[in-house]
Amino acid sequence: MTITATSRAVEFEKGDFVGGISPAMQSLENVLAEIAPTNIPILLVGESGTGKEMVAKRVHELSVRRNEPFARISCASMNSAMISSELGLSRNGEGEAGNSAAGTVFLDEISELDASCQRNLLYALPDGDATSRAGMLTSRVVSATNRNLDEEMRAGRFRNELYYRINGVCLRLPPLRERKDDIPLLVECFLTKHAARFARPRPTLGPRTLRMFLDHSWPGNIRELENVVKKIVALGDEELALAELHVTPVAPQKSESAAGQNYSLKAAARAASREAEREMIMKALARTRWNRKRAAQELQISYKSLLYKLKQIGFEETETN
Repeated sequence: MTITATSRAVEFEKGDFVGGISPAMQSLENVLAEIAPTNIPILLVGESGTGKEMVAKRVHELSVRRNEPFARISCASMNSAMISSELGLSRNGEGEAGNSAAGTVFLDEISELDASCQRNLLYALPDGDATSRAGMLTSRVVSATNRNLDEEMRAGRFRNELYYRINGVCLRLPPLRERKDDIPLLVECFLTKHAARFARPRPTLGPRTLRMFLDHSWPGNIRELENVVKKIVALGDEELALAELHVTPVAPQKSESAAGQNYSLKAAARAASREAEREMIMKALARTRWNRKRAAQELQISYKSLLYKLKQIGFEETETN
């Protein structure tokens, strides 16, 4: 079963897992709350940097195994002997029943396992029979991949049987470019996190910086965003850290800057007014941690007017309750 997150929005932050106000992340949290207490295996799919390990840890935190260890296995660096050792199996893939001490095992980038590793893992995973047997892994299994496993199976690089063992529930993690509503919350979290880590004052970012964050496509997803915020905290210099983003500026309106035309005073006044309005809106949103209703109250406009103005300044917004 594949679940694509599309429900209503809320803001939350628990442990290393940072959710968001976007419908996608609220839906994901709702699904995690339902399936985490069970023992069903979970497959997380998504681009690199979308936070698959954080979600796996979130599953562990919400499960009945939360007081037991969380073990991460980097599948890209495994060979047959190593993965057997990590799973508590002997070299031939066999072991004692109930041998694993880990409450949750996170198989990171499971598509990187070679054929022999896949065979050993397949032997270790429960096959639906509730009876324990020698060599069976008793931990909760959460797997992750940034590849299309259907294509990997068709190409003969991934075992069909293994796919069906790990795919009890499949969750797709959206890339950051599809959940830009969450960028201000993520930025706030990372500023606090790295200011404490580096023992530095927590910076307050200006509206221009936030605008650049919203304009950027973030090919590296959450990992890229966190690295940029980390540089801002470490260097104490927004401009230097932002230089690497290379955001393409929005083309000016023809009426304001068309070559060979007179630049009218009215056009200049309109442009200045729009810029001032945009800056006031972004500052109000930053002060209220992106709470639109509170921001609208501060700006003394209606909530619907704020949503309309956000769309006018290039921030496509969907109304959420």
